[in-house]
Amino acid sequence: VIFLVGLVGLILMRTLRSDLHKYSKLRMDEEDPIGDAPEDTGWKQVQGDAFRFPPYYPLFCALVGTGTQLIMMVYCTIILSIIGTLYIGRGAVSTTAVVVYALSSFVGGYVSGSYYVQSKGTAWIRTMLITACGFSGVCVIVIGSLNLLALSYKSLAAIPFGTLVVILLIWGLVSCPLVLFGTIVGRNLTRPFVPPVRVSPIPRQIPDKRWYLQSWVYIPLGGLLPFGSIFIEMYFIFTSFWNYKFYYVYGFVLLVFSIMLIVTSCVSVVITYFLLNAEDYRWPWASFMSSASIAIYVFLYSIYYFFVKTKMYGLFQTCFYFGQTGLLCLGLGIVCGAMGYIGARTFVTRIFRGVKGD
Repeated sequence: VIFLVGLVGLILMRTLRSDLHKYSKLRMDEEDPIGDAPEDTGWKQVQGDAFRFPPYYPLFCALVGTGTQLIMMVYCTIILSIIGTLYIGRGAVSTTAVVVYALSSFVGGYVSGSYYVQSKGTAWIRTMLITACGFSGVCVIVIGSLNLLALSYKSLAAIPFGTLVVILLIWGLVSCPLVLFGTIVGRNLTRPFVPPVRVSPIPRQIPDKRWYLQSWVYIPLGGLLPFGSIFIEMYFIFTSFWNYKFYYVYGFVLLVFSIMLIVTSCVSVVITYFLLNAEDYRWPWASFMSSASIAIYVFLYSIYYFFVKTKMYGLFQTCFYFGQTGLLCLGLGIVCGAMGYIGARTFVTRIFRGVKGD
């Protein structure tokens, strides 16, 4: 995987170097009074639209902020598991993840607020509410529904009422205020966004693209390589969770998770480059969705694991399995989507800084 990422990066850097050299030559030709000045081609054509804010920007900023928060939660939980012995106690890892998620809510609010303030919009409260209640609200609804189902079956898997109250109090008294505080800090401390090139007031028309640059092609393909980097580890994680085996190789999980983020970022950069080269400036949502599509492959693998590797049956076990697996896939999709966008944004900013704007 590391070799493949290095190879893709090398090819992309050589291509970009060639593009920048060509555009520098075109600029010199434009300054030459003799002869006709050639027109820009490729990604240089969309320099006036590349930094246009995407639609549904409050939702977009909230997803990026939530993804950043989840990345911090995963790293902190894994590191605490390596340092301590969380895998011995029943539910210790889950409890640690909930507490770390609540404490890292400041990061989610700060990232979403700092991104949204760059658009000079007025819907920052909506962004904050989506950040605070979006992913957390889905988790509360799904876990609460599964808990009611477990109580109806009188199962030991039901979460005690006192534990649910504590989780809701942590969400309401710790997580939500930290999101509010982080959003306010992000709005006040973030400098105004100054794009490296001037943004055109009128969006340009997007030309017809080849079939492999259609969204129904590059979005599913974007998650294939990141899924391949975690495919083997998914078996051990599913086995430890659903076959009740101890999992203690958290150092390897830390390595695999880091590799997945790197691969996701690199794939997102490649997709963004091809879109810009096709004069399609709608890269923010494209980079997010193509990276988040890893959740589709993980969910398809969970279906295979359910029917082949487990002996679960009936409504109760099926709902529990796919309900909790669905939350895992949703969180993983948000994590990879945020990482893909951050990588693509860094890439787009760097390449247009290398070209002098009109």
